Amino acid sequence: QVQVVESGGGLVQPGGSLRLSCAASGVIFSLYGMVWYRQAPGKQRELVASITSGGRINYQDYVKGRFTISRDNAKNTVYLQMNSLKPEDTAVYYCNAVGPRNNYWGQGTQVTVSS
Repeated sequence: QVQVVESGGGLVQPGGSLRLSCAASGVIFSLYGMVWYRQAPGKQRELVASITSGGRINYQDYVKGRFTISRDNAKNTVYLQMNSLKPEDTAVYYCNAVGPRNNYWGQGTQVTVSS
């Protein structure tokens, strides 16, 4: 059984930081690309950042310089370090594990940036 579980969300003030984690089980983690998405209320789900099985990283422009994606294959976990958070970063953040035939979504973790 494949499970993808996000954690680390919460309430933070503007300018603050959070570190999200996404743990995957039931897959050969080192062979999967890992992708972070987010979805704000009333908005379409959007890509945030990705890291391939080989470690190649891509960020969307609106998070470049603020967010860092990384992976620890020994822990079957991908991270999203979020610094200099803005109210517009408020969203449910989702993790997607991407394999050659299937992709697996987590349930999301809420990030709220508010003073």
